[in-house]
Amino acid sequence: MATFQTLPGFREFYPEDFSRRNHIFRLWRQTAATYGFAEYDAPVLEPLDLYKAKSGDEIEAQLFSFTDKGGREVALRPEMTPTVCRLVGARASALKRPIKWFSIAEFYRYERMQKGRGRCFFQFNADIFGEPGPEAEIELIALLIQCLRAFGLSEDDFYVRLSDRNLWFYYLEALGLDEPRSRGILGAIDKFEKLGDDAFKDYIEEFGGIDPAVKAKVLSFLAIKSLSTLEQTLSELGGDKLGARLADWKKLLGALEAMGLARFVEVDLGVVRGLAYYTGFVFEAFDRKGELRALAGGGRYDNLVEKLGGPALPAVGFAIGDMTFALLLEQRGLMPAFVQAPDVYCVIGGPQERLAAFGEINALRAAGFRVDYPMKELAFGKQFKAAAESGAKLALIYGGDELVKGVVKIRDLTLRTETEVPRAQAVAAVRDFFSGA
Repeated sequence: MATFQTLPGFREFYPEDFSRRNHIFRLWRQTAATYGFAEYDAPVLEPLDLYKAKSGDEIEAQLFSFTDKGGREVALRPEMTPTVCRLVGARASALKRPIKWFSIAEFYRYERMQKGRGRCFFQFNADIFGEPGPEAEIELIALLIQCLRAFGLSEDDFYVRLSDRNLWFYYLEALGLDEPRSRGILGAIDKFEKLGDDAFKDYIEEFGGIDPAVKAKVLSFLAIKSLSTLEQTLSELGGDKLGARLADWKKLLGALEAMGLARFVEVDLGVVRGLAYYTGFVFEAFDRKGELRALAGGGRYDNLVEKLGGPALPAVGFAIGDMTFALLLEQRGLMPAFVQAPDVYCVIGGPQERLAAFGEINALRAAGFRVDYPMKELAFGKQFKAAAESGAKLALIYGGDELVKGVVKIRDLTLRTETEVPRAQAVAAVRDFFSGA
């Protein structure tokens, strides 16, 4: 007989795994709500052209795409950004600005599997539409930091690397590079951390070489790690664009400092995020030990809503992946152990006692308590053992004597004490116990 297994790169969630997943999602939702973000959802299946319009034809190799029964070219969503741009664009005129939305959803990419990356994964996505200034980045970076701090992580565990694609373009323009060459340099910068000097090979092949003086200035700019050094470098170049952009940097970092979050953020111009649709500040979160993939990433993408058929609308967003984030929590010992325990376990005698107990069991469950009982008749000794092993705090005992007297015996399974109450007062007695616990 055939044995069926989960497809490579896909995950199943047994109850204990599902509890950990729900824990992460619950804290993300609570955090987003405190920042005034509204939750949305969207189809898991989208037209293939939606992703081609954003990323070009090359994206198709990473997709679970196919022709559906209606002859449409479709794909399982690999990310949320095109979808949320479509949703916002469709109702932009009716939505109050700024638009602050978030989602927690599953995504699918046909990629090589590695630590912290599968072919299906969940992401927390948060986006702000309609705010052109750094105020949107301030809000989102603060939200990102709190989404990680909510689990007990500190500045010793993670940090946010902040960079700026616009600043790079202005700087490279000041060095005399046109737009194609500037984009080529950004492509090299995106690979520099991994490849070192070899990152410039594609640029050299495309443009027939690189001016050593320009390369030296690019590497010097890349090495900047503080606002003061950035300010000094830009003041030497001058120019209205660089001056205005420096003012945005000061506003962004000044606001995060005022929030008490400066210790989480580092200037790092090596982050440019290779996706060409980013148009301004970009940022990524990493664990301090450097053992894991990026925890989160995002940035400004002011042109994408319009590119996908909506109105011109500035936008900033980020995403946190659940797989790498869960690994970090496990490494730091911050993932709680979850026990699927009832509040109350009912120990029941024969058939008549069972029928009598069902009334309280149903009433307790309707009141929100987790109640369990043996589905088959068992000896009292086995039932008490099951009650202790269940993790319940209380046992409600329905024996023949209790049935005759019209009472239920309540046993505190921690203190091993017992009281009797009239059956009509059983729900109130359980409620009183847990409200005082």
